[in-house]
Amino acid sequence: MAETAARREGAGRLFCERDGCMADITEVDYIWKNGELVPWAEATCHVLSHSLHYGSGVFEGIRCYKVPDEDKSFVFRLRDHMERLHRSCKIAQIELPYSADELMDATLEVIRANKLPACYIRPLVYRGYGVMGVDPTGAPVDVVIAVWPWDAYLGADALENGVAVGISSWRQRSNNAIPPAVKATASYMNSILAKMEAKAHGYAEAIMLNEAGLVCEGTGENLFIARNGVLSTPPLSDGLLEGITRDTVLCLADDLEIPAVEESLTRSDLYIADEVFMTGSAAELTPVGSVDGRVIGKPGEITRALQDRFFDLVYGRIDEYADWLTEV
Repeated sequence: MAETAARREGAGRLFCERDGCMADITEVDYIWKNGELVPWAEATCHVLSHSLHYGSGVFEGIRCYKVPDEDKSFVFRLRDHMERLHRSCKIAQIELPYSADELMDATLEVIRANKLPACYIRPLVYRGYGVMGVDPTGAPVDVVIAVWPWDAYLGADALENGVAVGISSWRQRSNNAIPPAVKATASYMNSILAKMEAKAHGYAEAIMLNEAGLVCEGTGENLFIARNGVLSTPPLSDGLLEGITRDTVLCLADDLEIPAVEESLTRSDLYIADEVFMTGSAAELTPVGSVDGRVIGKPGEITRALQDRFFDLVYGRIDEYADWLTEV
């Protein structure tokens, strides 16, 4: 896994290693907004924008990877992310004025304009300035794509050594409150509360249960466990986001002939698991070293095998997944 750590050189000063939190953002030159590149400092919105008051926005998180020792970069599953953004807008009844293809082209444009070999990508669709009140009718829709260098989401050594997590007292939203299929800005309020609670208790991340008390997901990640050689992850019906990295891991497990099932999990299942890891575009495949103080241990064989194959994939070394990579 030395390559995993080495690939992050020069990624910017984004994290406080003491607690694994995002410390600041490394500014670049441009942000794509409503069809054009604008200077970073000018990509602003009005303080009375609808989304600032009522959370009426949807977004994505995507990564662009630089191939080690090569002058080549790939955006991972760009089309899948932009198609999910469209699905989020459909559920949230936000009229997105750009096609998935146009958003993909805009993503490549802003990466190239900022001359970034590797970066995090944040498309955001939000209701802007024009109306006030819960009813968003008449509010204009603004679309931005920001890119910046971003290091390991849960801390500098998280991918290598794992992180400590705790079960949150905050429950994940239900399917009939804010649909988990929508990656909505509003739905992250309980993630924020759970994250702050976890940090206050000395954990890098929180695991959230659903209203039935079953394991759902992290504050921004899906969750897997391994026990007796079998990989398990909660089903979408338990209220979690349909993660693109989650789907990737299930495909990679099949490649490696690792048995994998989608099944409901309890917190006790986490305590007695042989391995636990979290997945997401930001978190990638981050091992969990302990849950509520119960030691899981160092990343195990299944986690390591999936990590290795994941990075082989995003670096373009697996031909069968070439259509998941968009070269910059």
